[in-house]
Amino acid sequence: MSTRREFLRTSAAAGGLLVALQLPGCAQRPEPAALGLPTAPVQPNAWLRIGTDGAITFLSDKSEMGQGVYTSLTTMIAEELDVPVESIRVEAAPAGAEYTNTLLGVQVTGGSTSVREGWDKLRRAGADARRRLVAAAAEHWDVDASELRTENGAVVRADGERLSYGQLATAAAALPASDAAVKPVSSFTQIGKPRTRLDTAAKINGTAAYGIDQRFPNMLFGALAQCPVLGGKVQTFDDARARAMPGVRNVVQASSGVVVLADSWWQAKNARDALDIEWDPGPAAGLSSATISAGLAAALETRAAEAKTARGDGDADAALAAAERKIEAVYELPMLAHATLEPQNCTVVPDGDTLHVYAPTQVQQSAQAAAAAAAGIAPERVVVHTTLLGGGFGRRLEVDFIPAAVEAARAANAPVKLLWTREDDTTHDYYRPPYRHRCSAALGADGSIAAWKLEICGPSVTSRWAPPVVEQMIDPFVLEAATNYPYDADNVLVKYLQHEIGIDVGYLRSVSHATNCFAAECFMDELANAAGEDPVEFRLARLSRQTEPRWRRVLERGAQRAGWGRAPAGRSQGVALMEGYGTYLALFAEIALENGKVRVHKISGAVDIGQMVNPSIVDAQIRGGIIFGLSQTLWGDITIENGVVQQRSFDGYRLLRIDEAPEIDVEIVANGEAPGGIGEPSTALVAPALYNAIHAATGRRLRSLPLARHGLA
Repeated sequence: MSTRREFLRTSAAAGGLLVALQLPGCAQRPEPAALGLPTAPVQPNAWLRIGTDGAITFLSDKSEMGQGVYTSLTTMIAEELDVPVESIRVEAAPAGAEYTNTLLGVQVTGGSTSVREGWDKLRRAGADARRRLVAAAAEHWDVDASELRTENGAVVRADGERLSYGQLATAAAALPASDAAVKPVSSFTQIGKPRTRLDTAAKINGTAAYGIDQRFPNMLFGALAQCPVLGGKVQTFDDARARAMPGVRNVVQASSGVVVLADSWWQAKNARDALDIEWDPGPAAGLSSATISAGLAAALETRAAEAKTARGDGDADAALAAAERKIEAVYELPMLAHATLEPQNCTVVPDGDTLHVYAPTQVQQSAQAAAAAAAGIAPERVVVHTTLLGGGFGRRLEVDFIPAAVEAARAANAPVKLLWTREDDTTHDYYRPPYRHRCSAALGADGSIAAWKLEICGPSVTSRWAPPVVEQMIDPFVLEAATNYPYDADNVLVKYLQHEIGIDVGYLRSVSHATNCFAAECFMDELANAAGEDPVEFRLARLSRQTEPRWRRVLERGAQRAGWGRAPAGRSQGVALMEGYGTYLALFAEIALENGKVRVHKISGAVDIGQMVNPSIVDAQIRGGIIFGLSQTLWGDITIENGVVQQRSFDGYRLLRIDEAPEIDVEIVANGEAPGGIGEPSTALVAPALYNAIHAATGRRLRSLPLARHGLA
């Protein structure tokens, strides 16, 4: 992968069209004249190069972690350029403020924002390039631009004469940029069509390069010893046995532990296990899952007055106090691990006064900053090369695996690949935080919801990332699928009580959509049961004031798809409804009890994502999200004793096997709305739909995850 400077320099030297996209409202900053381009007050958010040889290169500002983003984003550019998607070469963008995700404010791949954030800017980049190429051809032929068309990488005259984009690139580069009009939806020939992903062949034939695949001459392999207690540090260590083992080249004390460097990773790992380390366990040594759970319960009981109001319509407390029929329930959610298939890893190559960092990361600038701090150098001297990611799910928003690799490479003055074991990864994650939700509602005699109150208690993830934000407002990432409660209720109150648990926590796929939707949609089922109504009809009847028709549409279409109320004998159904990331969806679980355990036979429903870029990728993401959510619902549970995580690998932290996967049948409801996010929403609905189905089957109302805690999985 080229650096941004190299990309710009070679673009200018080789000639051709280089598109720097400027978005209204983005902060402007001049580019250095040393780059070989005129200094201009732009902050480019995407780069598109068309060389004189006709080669088209797109520098993707989003990391490819299995979600198909390289293909989706490239499709948008290809659509506007009138070239096949396969003709565009994709490179990972380097670290740089110009690649800031405008929806999240930092350079990041996450929040199901990739297509949503790129929808306007990338199509405009392609449209501007096409406009300039056509203008250059019009000038060359001395005809009006309206007489020309573009197809397959060329501008075509009415008589059929063609000029390739490569032939026109230099002339087009001399023309000014403008805010060119993008194609209307009716003119799309590639967007909205199913298409094989650009990386499929490489992943099948083994040539796709992940972080774990990096190799360099004279490279050493590193294995890191970390304190078993979360947050613990090295006090002293004896490395005599480790240094005497075959292949060992060095032992380095790093900021996060001790790194053994060897000629092979297996040698490094075995020598690491031979280290004699005395640890300072730190304040988490007395922490356990039991104390965490008790702390959340106590906080909600004794500190409820400290909770901040996130939504307050009417006076829910007064309505609850006056209610003749009041329903209350408490829901509990455990800590969860990310369990990416590719363990954390980082390869660092020293090159004079520059460090090259090869990492599967979702946050390039954060990775650059972490490496620079570890090396004690300026960030500009760190070049981040983003590899393919073997799963992200929010885990690679963290950069904890980078500093030790940098410290080891600097100590050895050689390339170093640091690779965590599966056990390292499971026991030193930034886990999804545990939460406790208290739900209260008042039902009228006719079953109407007179009051709805949701109290959320748990840690804030964002407080670690951006403390000033959380000081000024409620962490928005604990309120997802909570404040947008869609149902008819005269009085609605949503409150959040921040309660930290003594360890750092992180973002996990679907973030608080999963936690809040579990409580809210299970509780809606409780209200339907109390009112004596069918759960789907109960929800539909309480969407009468909802002005957004997409809520009702997915619920009705999903119920039809699921055959609601017509499950085969011996099976039961449950439903859950949500909007998240601009996407509306309803999922239905169909289950049966077999030998005392829950067997999930089918997950069906409907998803309204707005405009699809690639239906095949959308379908894959829905299915992947469901499988991900099902693993969490059945078995997901990180437990702690004396500060030590008890689960170590996939034997203790189970994931769904192929033979356990249910039938998945979800209708994708397409329309002309702007694209919604699709990488995360389906994960969030699995638990409430499944738990509601279990209640329908057994009459038992379960209110804590995972299902294994109840002996049913």
